[in-house]
Amino acid sequence: MPNAKLKHYLHLHVLVLIAGFTAILGELITIGALELVWYRMVMASVFMFIYIKIIKLNIKITRKTFWQFFAAGVIIALHWITFFEAINQANVSIALAMFSSGAFFASFIEPVFFKRRILGYEILFGVVVILGVALITSSEMHYINGIILGLLSALLSTLFAVINGRFIERYNATVISFYEFVSGVLFLTVFILFTGQTFNAEFFTLSNSDWLYLFILASICTAYAFIGSVKVMRYISPFTVILSYNLEPIYGIAIALVLFPDTEQMSLQFYFGALLILVTVLLDVIFKNYKRRKSKS
Repeated sequence: MPNAKLKHYLHLHVLVLIAGFTAILGELITIGALELVWYRMVMASVFMFIYIKIIKLNIKITRKTFWQFFAAGVIIALHWITFFEAINQANVSIALAMFSSGAFFASFIEPVFFKRRILGYEILFGVVVILGVALITSSEMHYINGIILGLLSALLSTLFAVINGRFIERYNATVISFYEFVSGVLFLTVFILFTGQTFNAEFFTLSNSDWLYLFILASICTAYAFIGSVKVMRYISPFTVILSYNLEPIYGIAIALVLFPDTEQMSLQFYFGALLILVTVLLDVIFKNYKRRKSKS
C-alpha cells in the first residue's frame, strides 16, 4: 500500500535525523569524549540486553567469535571518541563534514576485505573528496585538530562498517551490536584504569542535563536507531537506506546552524568543500548501485 510505503520512508528519514542529532548531543554534553563514550556504551548495552530478553534472542557465541566482536567493539569505541573529540576541538559542522569523507576510505578498504580491485571511478571520486577536504582545511586552519580527528573518526567508522559487513553474513545483527557495545565498555574501563583515572564519585557526578542528554544518546540515538535501521531495511531497498544515511551530515549541520549560530557559522569555502564531499559520496553510492544492477541483468 502507498501509505504503508510512505510510513517506512518517513521512518527512515527520522532515523537519519536522529543520526545527525547525535553530533548535537555531543556538543551539549559537558563531559569529556572518553567519559561520554563510556557512558554511551554502558547504557546502550543495558538497553540492548533488555531488548534481547524481550525478544528472547539466543546470544551464545564461541570464544573466537567473542574476540572478533571485541576487536570491532574497540574500533567503534575509538571512532566515537575521535568523533566527539573532533566536536570539542572544532564544532559540529567540522566533525560532520569530515565524517562524510568515510566513502573515500571505503573505496580503498573494501577491496582489501572483499578481495576486489579498486575501480577507476572510486579513485576519481577519492581525488574529489581530497579536494573538498583541502578546501575546508585551507579555510578553517584554526580547526586543524578537529579536522584531523574528524578524518580519523571517518576512517575508523569505515573500517568498522566493512568489518561488520563480513560479520552480518554469519551472525544476527543484534547479537553483533550487543557484544560490540559490551566489548567497548570493557576496553574503555581497562583504559581508564590503566591511565590512572578512577571511577570515583566525581566520575559519576553529572549534571541533570548531562544525564538527560546521555539517556537520549544511548536509548534513542544508539539502541533505538540501530533496531529501527534493521527493521526499515525489511521494507526499503539497501540502496535507498545507504543513500538516505549519507544525508546525515546535511541534517546535522542544518540543526547545528539553528541551535548554535554563534559557533557554527562557517566560511563560504567550507560549505563549498562540504558540498563537494557530500555530492561525491552520493554519486559513489548511485554508481555502485547502477553497476550492481547491471551485473545482475
